[in-house]
Amino acid sequence: MRDSRYIITGLIVFVVLLTFPLWSNAGKAASPPQPNLDTPAIQNLEQKQCVEATEYMRADHMQLLEDWRNQVVREGKRIYVAANGKEYEMSLENSCFECHSSKTQFCDQCHNYLDVEPDCWTCHLEPKEP
Repeated sequence: MRDSRYIITGLIVFVVLLTFPLWSNAGKAASPPQPNLDTPAIQNLEQKQCVEATEYMRADHMQLLEDWRNQVVREGKRIYVAANGKEYEMSLENSCFECHSSKTQFCDQCHNYLDVEPDCWTCHLEPKEP
């Protein structure tokens, strides 16, 4: 066991290098994105309000869109009545993209930050950037 100090030193260096990505970023978080809501369509609205409340849309928009898809495709229902009583067409392209016209500035910022790949574009065409 004359070489034990080299072996122990080698193991310590190995463990430090192996765990470096974990402890080097401890306590550091990337700042969340701030999607651009300054689109011409939003600026022309009298009342700047989405289909549902902001907190709900941030947390559950994909569930809402999935529910819309199921209701349109399976039940033939095309009108959504929001919590405030206002009616919207259940359409990603004809409702959501009316205001959120830039996929890059709106959708992609949050999805890239959270590292999620939505399946919207398997059926829908990506909106053309303005």
